[in-house]
Amino acid sequence: MLQEYIKYHKKSVGLFFAFSFIFIIVFALYRLPAAAVLYGMAICLFVGGVVCGRDLISFRKRHQALQYLVEEIKVTSRHLPKVENLLEADYQEVLKALYDEKQQITNDMNHKYTDLVEYYTLWVHQIKTPISAMRLQLQGEDSDRSRELLEELQRIEQYVEMVLTYLRLDAGSTDYVLREYDLDDIIKQALRKHASQFIRKKIKLEYTPLNCKVLSDEKWLLFVIEQLLSNALKYTRSGSVSITLEAPKTLCIQDTGIGVAPEDLPRIFEKGFTGYNGRNDKKASGIGLYLCRRICDNLGHKIYAASEVDEGTLIRIDLSRDAMKFE
Repeated sequence: MLQEYIKYHKKSVGLFFAFSFIFIIVFALYRLPAAAVLYGMAICLFVGGVVCGRDLISFRKRHQALQYLVEEIKVTSRHLPKVENLLEADYQEVLKALYDEKQQITNDMNHKYTDLVEYYTLWVHQIKTPISAMRLQLQGEDSDRSRELLEELQRIEQYVEMVLTYLRLDAGSTDYVLREYDLDDIIKQALRKHASQFIRKKIKLEYTPLNCKVLSDEKWLLFVIEQLLSNALKYTRSGSVSITLEAPKTLCIQDTGIGVAPEDLPRIFEKGFTGYNGRNDKKASGIGLYLCRRICDNLGHKIYAASEVDEGTLIRIDLSRDAMKFE
C-alpha cells in the first residue's frame, strides 16, 4: 500500500527533492551555511510526513471502498468515495454513466429473456395440443407403423420438454418442491413412458423395487431419469438396461450399449458436447446430459459416468445429500 501511495505521489516527492537541491546549490554559491537548508528540509520532511501519514490512511480507505465496488459492482453516489477534486468528480460521473448504461442493458436483456421464456412456454403448451391429438389417432390403430410413429411422437414431446427445461434452469423462480419422495414411484413413471421402446427394441429391463426415500424434487428428478433412460435405449441395440441402488442412496442406470470413448467421457456433461457417438448420430444435440448435470447440481445431487466402448455406460446419481443448493 505504501509503495503504491508513493508511486501515486511521485511527482510531488520529486518536486520536493528538486527544490531542496536548488536551495542547497543557491546557499553554496552564496557561501551560506548548508545546515540552514538541511534544517529546513528536516522540518519540511517532518510536517510532510505527518500530512502524508493522514493522507495515506485516507488513500487506504478510498482504495478499500473502490475494491468493494469492484466486488459488488454497485456504482452509486452512496458507495463512491468522497470527491476531493474536479478530476475525481469527472471520473465518478464517467463511472455513474457506465453503471447506468450497464443497468439499462441488463434490464433490456432481462425483459427480452422474460419475453423469450413466456413465448416458448406458450409455444410448448400450444404444441402439446396437436401432439395429443396425433397420439389419440395413432392409439386407435394397432400396427407396427403406428407404434413406431408413437415412439417418434414421444421423442418430439421429449425435445419440447427439453426446450422448456433449458429455459427454466436460468429463470429466477424455478419451481422446486423439495420433500421426501419414494424413488420407486418416480422410476416407474419414467419406465411407463419408455415401455414401448423397451418392447419394440427387445431390450431387457433389470429392475426390482429399490424401497428408498429421497429428498429431492419429483418433477425435476423425473426429467433426469427419463433423459438417462432415453439415452440408454437410444445407444443400446441389444442387451439390457438395469436400474439398481448402491449404498447408501446412489441410483445406478446401466446399459449394454455402444459406450463412450475414453477421450469423450470427461466431457459428456458439457453443454453441446456430442463426442464420437454424437458425430455418428447427427440428431444428437449434446444438451440432454448437460441438463441432467445442471438439474442435479441445483438439487444438491451428484451425477457421475463410467463407460467402456462396446461394453455399455453406467450413470450414477448420488441422492444421499441433504444439503440443497440453488442457483
